[in-house]
Amino acid sequence: MAKKSNFYFDSFVTMAQAACQAAELLHQILHGFDPEKLEAQRAKMHDFEHVAYQVKHRMMEQLLREFLPPIEREDISAMAQSIDGVIDHIEEVLLRIYMYDLHTLREEAVQFSELIVRACRAMLLAMQEFPNYRKSSKIHEAVVEINSIEEEGDRLYISAGRRLYTDRAGSDPEALAAWMRVLDHLEDCCDACEHVADLTETVVMKNS
Repeated sequence: MAKKSNFYFDSFVTMAQAACQAAELLHQILHGFDPEKLEAQRAKMHDFEHVAYQVKHRMMEQLLREFLPPIEREDISAMAQSIDGVIDHIEEVLLRIYMYDLHTLREEAVQFSELIVRACRAMLLAMQEFPNYRKSSKIHEAVVEINSIEEEGDRLYISAGRRLYTDRAGSDPEALAAWMRVLDHLEDCCDACEHVADLTETVVMKNS
């Protein structure tokens, strides 16, 4: 039986794995975009969100009963919420593309999905190293990588937004508005990963 102290760290890993699966699915969907398959793909995406929600719920139940958790209670809660938030943002991208009935894909969306996959993989590495947070140097390396990816996302967001207004697609105001919102949500995914990274670093410093 796993030690109770490992329960929370294992749960962070499980949630981060779900985030990676959601990110990889988003990339697959956008790379081979077929609007006719979106409804079924949304259901598959929601499965990953549901897994994370269940894990988070079990963590909160355990935390209520826990006499002495391995790190501070509010830190455990904040970490769980922030990782769950990454998956929520990824799911939201797909939902918006479906809601706006977009039938053609912009290449920047695929580029964003690649960044999100990279950020989620770095987040997973940080969570795998978290039980050894007092000694591991890999956590800081993962945090730096995620911050760098988020900066790449900022640059991509600016260039993609400008291109919306300067190329011919920008002549359709409805398409322009829809894609601007989708770009907002894609950037939110990178920001959410950075939030997990920054929070992880703060928690490590507080509990070391």
